[in-house]
Amino acid sequence: MSKSANPYRVAWPIAWTLIALILAIVALIIFWRLESWPARTARQSASELERLGKNVRSAFIDIANLQPRITINDRVYMEQTTPVSELVVLSRRIEVEHELLHTWAGSSKRVKLHGTFIAKAGFDLRKGISIDIRQDEIMVQLPHAQILGAEQQQVDVLAFENGLWNRISGQDVQSELAVLPDLARKKAAESSLNAEAEETLRQQLQQRIHTAQPLRLIFKDEKKGE
Repeated sequence: MSKSANPYRVAWPIAWTLIALILAIVALIIFWRLESWPARTARQSASELERLGKNVRSAFIDIANLQPRITINDRVYMEQTTPVSELVVLSRRIEVEHELLHTWAGSSKRVKLHGTFIAKAGFDLRKGISIDIRQDEIMVQLPHAQILGAEQQQVDVLAFENGLWNRISGQDVQSELAVLPDLARKKAAESSLNAEAEETLRQQLQQRIHTAQPLRLIFKDEKKGE
């Protein structure tokens, strides 16, 4: 009996040694995972932010054919490569009128014109645009929207009246025609077109950038341009 029990007495220490070795290995793996968790999380976060940076770049290429300067946590990720000077977001039909009435020596001449223009609102990208992507938000800095142009569509002559000796000259007509685009731009700037352009851009970006982070547009100009 004593000889048959010897193998068991030898096996138990070996078994306990193996168990202790397995527990030590498991503890070492758990410790290593805990130690490396911040680095692995950082790598995953950086990878996610870079993926988001590519989405933002694609959104601007779709909207403006522009690859803007993009930073991730203040580190440059992409430099601006496409030289685009303007981004038109909205267009609106604008109608204006202007009248010349001049009297000399009792003789009056009168010219009245009606102009139809397409006013374009958007952003002057020469003033700079930058994007910074962070864990808690996407921050886009760009100038305020402004009226980028007023394209003439039609001009109608509402009045063209010569005086007996006070005649309408070609210079009179040219001067009146030159006034109309400025009036159209001023009228468009005084409307809500610029504010609508800013909101339109915000909506376009939100529709194209699918992310949980809030999108914040910061307009750098203190005063909107006309």
